Amino acid sequence: MVESDELSRLIGHVYDASLDPSLWVNVLEHTCGFIGGATASIISHDVKRRNASFHFTWNDNPEYTRTYLQHYAKINPVIVPATLNTQVDQVSTYLDFISEEEYRQTKLYQEWTQPQGYLDAVQATLDKSSTSYSAVASIYSEKRSPVSAQARHRMRLLAPHFRRAVTIGKVIDLHKVESASLADTLDGIAAALFLLDGAGRLMLTNAAAKTMVSEASVVRSAGGKLMLTDAQAEHSLHDYLANATQQINGLDIPILADAGERLVAHILPLTSGARRKAVVAYSAVAAVFIRRAAMHGPHPFEALSRAFSLTAGEMRVLMTIVEVGGVPEVSRVLGLSELTVRTHLRNVFSKTGCSRQADLVKLVASYMSPLATAGGTETRHRG
Repeated sequence: MVESDELSRLIGHVYDASLDPSLWVNVLEHTCGFIGGATASIISHDVKRRNASFHFTWNDNPEYTRTYLQHYAKINPVIVPATLNTQVDQVSTYLDFISEEEYRQTKLYQEWTQPQGYLDAVQATLDKSSTSYSAVASIYSEKRSPVSAQARHRMRLLAPHFRRAVTIGKVIDLHKVESASLADTLDGIAAALFLLDGAGRLMLTNAAAKTMVSEASVVRSAGGKLMLTDAQAEHSLHDYLANATQQINGLDIPILADAGERLVAHILPLTSGARRKAVVAYSAVAAVFIRRAAMHGPHPFEALSRAFSLTAGEMRVLMTIVEVGGVPEVSRVLGLSELTVRTHLRNVFSKTGCSRQADLVKLVASYMSPLATAGGTETRHRG
């Protein structure tokens, strides 16, 4: 019961942060308390530039964060296998992808992780696009490593809520609604956003939502109520709204429009906390944010691995070769013997048909070059 109450409060804070980004630091602090981590962050890794962005952090050491961004993100031995082997909402740990013995031999551990007293980390994948891999991650002290089964379980409970809140937070920020009308704030959002009461009545819509209603291929208005043209999605929406006052969790509903277009509705409960305060004048119980379903191609790491049947170990050596150079340097960075590195490299040459390291660099560049770059590296700290 204690865990359930704590989880409910934390999920509520997560959804509050979807509307007010300044709350993410506090959410990360409470997440560490819930799962037993020492520090936490929402982080993304850019696959073209081979760098990282810390979007929000709690209890990190700013100097170590800076050096990670400048140097260690490029040689983190976990990023490639995590990108290859995890799906959105999936929870994993560092030691799922590399043995503790191997990890302790890596340059990342010896120069960055160990000096801070850390070892393992747990992460939930939030997004895998053609340009980036992002996650909410918490690092654990040596004493609390490896990550326990309970910690994994608790992170799994949180993962879909983090992912949903981060998705909504990319396009809507109601933090400043006190200084501007809510309607004006919503009209500045490109996606269709509807505020609904428990009966599905439209309490407020933005400009994009009005356009979507007028087109009537995805949604329509009947008697002042929002109706989805997809019958199954319509049933899911109104079943959720009928119990909205008791809802803690958000919900994602896939929608198939009349013309065959695929969209997704993200539903955010508005019955408590900062969300309730933001829309109190509108008697709304839920915000429904409808957007086109993302249709990403395979991640470049996945495409490269599949094209040449490269194992996770071979991919890790290949990407490190591209980043740091020859076998001795790769051996030191990954904590592998030079013999092991040479074996992986020989397999990579055989599978790709390349004969020189310079050819491997060109091959990897050919998979990365069409990609757009990711955003900046602003970090928000506390603790």
